[in-house]
Amino acid sequence: MPSRSARKPERKPSRPPVAEPAAPPARPAAGPPDTGRWLLRGKDGRLSAYARAEGGLLRWTEERPGGPHWTGPAYFEAPDLTYLTLAQGADGYVHFIGRRERRDGDGKPVVDVMHSVQYQSGRPLMDWRSVGNPHTKLVERAPHLGDPAVAVDTAGTVHVFVRDAVKSVRMRREGKGGKWEGWKDLKSSEALDGIAAVTTSTGRIEVYAPTADGTEHWAQEERGGDFKRADDIPPTPAPGSGTALETGDDRLTYYAADASGKGVLAHRPAIGGTAVPLGGEPDPRPTAALRATIDGHDCTVLAHRSRSGRPAVAAFPTEDEEAGLWWAETGEPCLGAPALALDAHGRVVMTAIGVDGTLRVARQQAEPGLALGAWTRV
Repeated sequence: MPSRSARKPERKPSRPPVAEPAAPPARPAAGPPDTGRWLLRGKDGRLSAYARAEGGLLRWTEERPGGPHWTGPAYFEAPDLTYLTLAQGADGYVHFIGRRERRDGDGKPVVDVMHSVQYQSGRPLMDWRSVGNPHTKLVERAPHLGDPAVAVDTAGTVHVFVRDAVKSVRMRREGKGGKWEGWKDLKSSEALDGIAAVTTSTGRIEVYAPTADGTEHWAQEERGGDFKRADDIPPTPAPGSGTALETGDDRLTYYAADASGKGVLAHRPAIGGTAVPLGGEPDPRPTAALRATIDGHDCTVLAHRSRSGRPAVAAFPTEDEEAGLWWAETGEPCLGAPALALDAHGRVVMTAIGVDGTLRVARQQAEPGLALGAWTRV
């Protein structure tokens, strides 16, 4: 029988690498959010807000479900990101997709798409890993890659979409075992930045890409299926302002700011080939959309940054755009788009990044209609 000193040491179970919070700058300041989906609720019921900052990203998290107190911001290094978007799967995992631009030894730009994930509210992010660039052969096109979009289906499969150098839309998804499949071309020649990708409750993903003349549209017939071209959506949206929301069973409504300055527009196939004007005075930034129960009614809540620089919010019965809506500006001027989410008690929460780079939060009060309480600085 071997002695104690001869025993082999026990192997500790390996752990996946994580990106621990870095030592924050003296005064970390968030920049304008690149997307309207930067406020998410975790499996534990706590809300988290995310924003890109110099050299990385910031995260604020509710101390307990329903607030009102928050922790943070925690700072995570993510060097050289020029754009950041995120999506959450049915498992609660938050996936981060960014566009990274560095310089090689000759000073030429090197561009790729980066991915990280957070498994639980308030926990560290995993290490950032490159998803690559679709221009692997014609490398001179690689620096002209656009801003990515991301969606996660109900099986947890991550799908990345990006405008390439020739204005087509490329898609790459994570396969089994975490290995990424090859890039697929969705066949376009007019796509601009501002792609939106949204998952329905059945697990299908639909993709919207703005063009100079309208919005191109692709959809899966079933979860995990191929993306097929659907009818284009008129009129012309302001690039980067579009989003989609499931407003019926497996049915999406697309919202975007009109490029000619006529306010927010709504479109879905059931309301015909034209878009319904919803008013408002949005600047050309992302629109936030949310479904919420207000006074016992199923309502859609929309928010954007108005031309005055302040957040603006409106609510109306879901899929009843003709009922009309009233936009109300609220709070102080903000950077970029505000965000919307429901807290653990079903209340509407609206967040914005103040001009000083700090998080601002307003929460629905127990009053008739959509009444937001006073804004608080985190």
